[in-house]
Amino acid sequence: MTLLAVERIKLFTTRSPWWCTLIALALTVGFGALMAGTADATEPLNIAATQFGYGFGLVVVMVMATLAITTEYRFSTIRATFLAVPNRPSTLVAKATVVAIMAAIIGELAAFGSWGIASVIKPDIDLTINTAYEWRAVAGVGLVYALSAVVAVAVGVLVRHSAGAIAVLLIWNQLVEPLVQLIPKVGDDIHKWMPFNIANKLITGDPDPTARNVLQGPPPSDAVLGPWPAIGVFAAFAAVLLGIAIVVANRRDA
Repeated sequence: MTLLAVERIKLFTTRSPWWCTLIALALTVGFGALMAGTADATEPLNIAATQFGYGFGLVVVMVMATLAITTEYRFSTIRATFLAVPNRPSTLVAKATVVAIMAAIIGELAAFGSWGIASVIKPDIDLTINTAYEWRAVAGVGLVYALSAVVAVAVGVLVRHSAGAIAVLLIWNQLVEPLVQLIPKVGDDIHKWMPFNIANKLITGDPDPTARNVLQGPPPSDAVLGPWPAIGVFAAFAAVLLGIAIVVANRRDA
């Protein structure tokens, strides 16, 4: 509990988490409002459309999680941390836990905020959350954000440089996963097992009762797993990556 308290204090005494939180909420809720404001008879508003900004918020949350660890390496405060607590795995797990909780809270605020503002803008449209798909599309955002934050912390420990770690995450999430589909013959099969595509299955996975246009809401995942097995695989990926990062941190100088 002491380690968690220490990591919480370190996280909230810097500016980057606050700015990232504001940006993530502004982006996701703003896009929710935009989708509601531009909805019409040809492109009707639905639960999926309110979550259009989900991916933008995810990027900002991963940046926040990366900075939470790389800033310590940048200013060498990680050395004091490891001197005070020689058990490095406990320290890094505590940091990942605190950052993941923060990311989950941001995700839930962003998702329900987007849904709420869309409901206010379009009170005549029924946006009641009823089905399992609709609950996953909104409430599942926090879980995806939390696990993605753990991945970001792990990458930060491995790279130790803010710009480098952020570049790795953004290039993988925004370029590598979409572009891998362009590989002849095997691209589509590889894409089905890409980690962030698998995580997206929880948010966009079947069954989607709205039969929405793919341009509304987050792009549907083509992962072969069901929504809950998919998020389980992504959680395992995050845990393995964090484990690798802890092993590497134990073997090299801070």
